[in-house]
Amino acid sequence: MGVGAETMAELKSICRQRKRRQDHKANLKISKNRHDLYADELERLIFGRKPESAADIIPEGEIVLTINVYYPATPERFSSTRPHMSLLMTGSHTLAEFKDAICCVSDLQVCGEFSNTPDVAPDFISKSSFFFFEGVFYNDMRFPECQDISKTTIEWAKARNFPPYTQAKMEDTRFMDLTIKVGFPYLYCHQGDCEHLVIITDIRLTHQSDCLDKKLYPLLIRKDRLLTQKCAVCHVFIGRWFTTHDQFAPSDPCLFCDKCFRMLHYDAEGNKLGEFLAYPYVDQGAFN
Repeated sequence: MGVGAETMAELKSICRQRKRRQDHKANLKISKNRHDLYADELERLIFGRKPESAADIIPEGEIVLTINVYYPATPERFSSTRPHMSLLMTGSHTLAEFKDAICCVSDLQVCGEFSNTPDVAPDFISKSSFFFFEGVFYNDMRFPECQDISKTTIEWAKARNFPPYTQAKMEDTRFMDLTIKVGFPYLYCHQGDCEHLVIITDIRLTHQSDCLDKKLYPLLIRKDRLLTQKCAVCHVFIGRWFTTHDQFAPSDPCLFCDKCFRMLHYDAEGNKLGEFLAYPYVDQGAFN
């Protein structure tokens, strides 16, 4: 081939090094991301767990549903297919219990400007919500302040000659009462316009390796963990307030933790310093 002995020796040395690197990579364990590690830890905690009292054991023949709840349907989330959380529910659970197990920052977010009254705790967060399964709106009517927010959609559909929709109460409806499709996207709507896809990925009977303590259900088996936004001043604590038109802030808008926000914008008596607008902020990683 016209290749000198020295060149051939150098090529063999390079090939041996490359082979060693390939073998090393092949022998490396595949590292799991933080979501998989968290899911594995949850599984270890619940695998085959039995209740202390026989009265709390899940009865034989009970069905278990695996349900994925996705992030709210916003444009910036359309590219993400990872569910926000995965839950195990039994057939005897009500839809209201399922709703109470769903974590969403919209249930904590307060709208409004509170620079003059930062200590006021608003109590007007809406509790109205509904699930939509197979042409039926299941509304949460457990509290006096709950409203039927599906009524507008039903009237709109009726005026346009869509198939008729019916209504029921989610607190009176159990999963075993539903007619549903596995893998089909359903809807959970709360806070007026915060919409989540809900997909039931599996329905099966309980077995010995399941957690059989019914007090632990609804059972969280997977949860997406998000990076938190830190305070722009201390870079330590999670942001609780963001301000605009703020002469004390390094940027506009600017995110502050509660401690830095009060130290910079109020005196020792709690009086407002300067002019700025302040809005409560709930970080997406609040449920990590």
